[in-house]
Amino acid sequence: MTGTDGGADFDALRRAMAENSEEPEGPARNARAEQLLAEAEKLNVPLAVIEALGHQLKVYNYSSEKDKMFVPFARLLRMWDERPEDFDEYEAHSLHWVFKWMTAGMLDQPHVPLASIEKWLGEMEHRYRLAGHSERAVRSAEFSVAAHIGDLERAERAYAAWLAADRDSMADCHACELHGQGWWQAERGRDERALELWAPVLEGEYTCAHEPHTVLASSLASLLRLGRVDEARAHHLRGFRLVRPMESMRGAYADHVEFCALTGNEARGLELLAERPAYFTDTGQPRTRLEFLTVVTLLMERLTGLGLGGQRVPGPAGRTWTAHELAAHARAEALELAGRFDRRNGTGRVSELARARMAQEPLAERLPLGVRSARSTVASAAVPVREVPAQDEPVEADLPTLLAEARRLSDTLQPHAVEAWAAVARAAEGAELDVRDLAEIVDHRAMELGPDGVELFERAAELYAEADDPGESLAARTRAAYVRALTGHLHEALAAVAEPYDRVLALYAEDGTGLRQTASVLMGRARVLMRQVHEADEPVDPVIANTAEGAARELLALVDGRTADDVRLASRAAEAQAMLAELAALAGDVEAAAGLFARAAAAFVEAGLPWFAVEYEARLAGLAHHLGDTAQAERALRAALEHGGPHLEAPGRAQLHLQLAEVLGGRGLSEEAAEHALEAAHWADEAGEGRTLGAWARHQLGGFLLRQGRWAEAAEVLESALPDLSPETHGDGALVQTQWWLGDCLRELGEHREAAERRLQAADIARHWPEQHDHATLAHLAAESLGQAELHEEADRAYTRAGDLWRELGNVHGLVRSLRARAWLALRAEDGAAGVDAARELMAAAVQECAQALDAAPDEEAYARLTAELGHTHRQFGDLLARSAAEDDEDDSIRAALEGALSRMTEAITVSATLGEAGRHARTGAELAAGWLEADLGRPAQAAARARAVLAAYEGVPAQDGAAGERRAEAEQLLQVTEED
Repeated sequence: MTGTDGGADFDALRRAMAENSEEPEGPARNARAEQLLAEAEKLNVPLAVIEALGHQLKVYNYSSEKDKMFVPFARLLRMWDERPEDFDEYEAHSLHWVFKWMTAGMLDQPHVPLASIEKWLGEMEHRYRLAGHSERAVRSAEFSVAAHIGDLERAERAYAAWLAADRDSMADCHACELHGQGWWQAERGRDERALELWAPVLEGEYTCAHEPHTVLASSLASLLRLGRVDEARAHHLRGFRLVRPMESMRGAYADHVEFCALTGNEARGLELLAERPAYFTDTGQPRTRLEFLTVVTLLMERLTGLGLGGQRVPGPAGRTWTAHELAAHARAEALELAGRFDRRNGTGRVSELARARMAQEPLAERLPLGVRSARSTVASAAVPVREVPAQDEPVEADLPTLLAEARRLSDTLQPHAVEAWAAVARAAEGAELDVRDLAEIVDHRAMELGPDGVELFERAAELYAEADDPGESLAARTRAAYVRALTGHLHEALAAVAEPYDRVLALYAEDGTGLRQTASVLMGRARVLMRQVHEADEPVDPVIANTAEGAARELLALVDGRTADDVRLASRAAEAQAMLAELAALAGDVEAAAGLFARAAAAFVEAGLPWFAVEYEARLAGLAHHLGDTAQAERALRAALEHGGPHLEAPGRAQLHLQLAEVLGGRGLSEEAAEHALEAAHWADEAGEGRTLGAWARHQLGGFLLRQGRWAEAAEVLESALPDLSPETHGDGALVQTQWWLGDCLRELGEHREAAERRLQAADIARHWPEQHDHATLAHLAAESLGQAELHEEADRAYTRAGDLWRELGNVHGLVRSLRARAWLALRAEDGAAGVDAARELMAAAVQECAQALDAAPDEEAYARLTAELGHTHRQFGDLLARSAAEDDEDDSIRAALEGALSRMTEAITVSATLGEAGRHARTGAELAAGWLEADLGRPAQAAARARAVLAAYEGVPAQDGAAGERRAEAEQLLQVTEED
């Protein structure tokens, strides 16, 4: 960097500092700033040293090494006091500006005495007064000191004086000021007021390098306390994305870890800790280290309270940690550090706040976030439904009471009847039992065992027979047969069910058993026959299907009109209807199947057994969707979720929410669809299906958030889904769509290089597809992002690739647009005549492609679209030629460029005019552009004539027409300019 040309070296130093400013925060950037200061000192230019010191100050301030700021600032201040004339206006302003950083920086360091901070505050006030600055920044700094040490009266006075003082060039930006003001309101328990103050920052009205990052983080606790959990979730997803790459934002990062600990998202909290191991030990800013350690303690003690104290967790490097160990370590470190601040301050305020933060209780028991959750490492705080005891289940009771309660639950088919019988079995151990009672206990134990219950069902049958209940004995044998069918022994099951069927009918005819027992046997037989239908080769043998249908109808005929208040009989009838529905679906009669499933579900609900309706409502939803009846599908899914209530297990709940999300999304109801996709993702994680069903739910959720313009949230969710999406499980299409959506989000967030990467990855998958339209579109979109990222060569290659694909597809519009984009790239990327020539050639090629396609247009619609494209291409050609004229060109060269541009605009007007009414806006836009060119060429009369032509074109057009209003206003402006000329 050194050399004979001092000015050139100084310029190179400035460029190097600007480049370093764009590097990620951290020690590497700081080290580079130190090198640049050494280079500056070799130039023997005082201003170079001043600028290098200022650069060093800035990078230290925005890093974990804030404690290094004081030395360069002291040197700068000494240089100012000795030779203020060495500072230019910008550096003089910067010197006074960083006084604020020094005050905050000293406050963050417990080894700096409070008296020194107060002295520094006075020095700042004195120097600001001498420089003619408002006291606003001084009072803001005083407020920070008073609030930190717990002098609330002084803090309130300084806060009021801060707001009352005039804003000037030394005041913090609006965004930072509002953050500080809102923080104080939240600190004083006024959360609503805090959020009101933060609103302009959250809504993007005011932003800066660290806002809305810190406001989003600070708002989390206030939103949770107010019960506004949906907003809190959104702020976490949006805010953490901003904070993640910024090393200096440990305090805001801590707010996000705290949010996880307070919302049942402990697993995500651990993931956040794992991302930033240095935050445990970085000592450059002790105050944010204290904040971080307090929330680490909060999270670890939360895990310990959930019984997970022995779980391995991320912690300081050098050893492994369990949650219990890290909780103790972090608490001790936090309190020791807080004590150092308090000894410096002479108060107990910092320790008091640290203890309060560590002692917080959850503010939301369960707040699904939509992003991946390491379900296997942190058990949910919510107890799964199947483990919740029935509300009226006896805790301690004698055997007769337990028996009565179990019979009541099973007779009415209530959930948890099996658990009630298990309680009976435990109470009956060692007791003398009536044989009938023993039969029921064994029978229900068999039900609990499921596939392993055959032998116990057979034993129950023997006991029922011994108790002189032949009908129930036959029913138990039928249940054993059905278990055999379920476990793959279908032929044995068919044989085993034949005799009980014949015998029970004979018994019933002789009044030897009751309707309930007979219906139970007929239902068992029908279930076995339905199993035969499902296991048969497709297409199903009509004889097998007819036999199963006959069994279901026989059962319906038996109980028809006789269910009364008997819940068991009502459920038999409803299940028989569902069997008929299943058979109709297998036969391809979808409409009949849907109707029968609806009748079965309604029968279960009418019988007071809504949880049994869920399966059939879900089937009905699928059939309705197949029939295109989305309204019926939606009704059925909503009913299933309602009827399932607390009895739905996680996998089923996830499926229902996801199906409903897809139906609502198809209707354009993205907001509600997102809510259900969010629930689906959560319950899939709870079910241990996060990598399969959960990934698909996150994919859908990201798409619904994107449709609402919630770019940051969508990006976070889609990035979370990608690692689990696979071609084998979810298909190539899901991978491509997720990358595509993610690219769209990143584009909107201004992350153009990253958007290009996602779009290129999607294009690489799509290039193997038989249909290449998606490949071409993605290549084109990737080129756009590369261009926006200033990667001109890469963008040109991507546009060329897209153009080749558009040509192969016969898509002239895509080809022409890729050529136009390459023309603009050439003009921007290449200096001088070479760039202009390349741009002109590419734009001329676009005109030629469009004109040739127009000659071969297959129909009127295609002809009109191509005409509009040609007119637009001429218009862009004219704009490009006008912009190719550089200010330092010769007058003749500039005039030639403008004349060429005017010629193209005239072509655009002519072409657009052929479209009549449809081309009016395009024609008048080109007319106005031509008018301005006429004015630039010194032809006011021609310019005025073009303006009047535009006004005439919109004569009689309503004022409410937005485009017409804009054209009229611009035409009037052009007329005014020409009249002045």
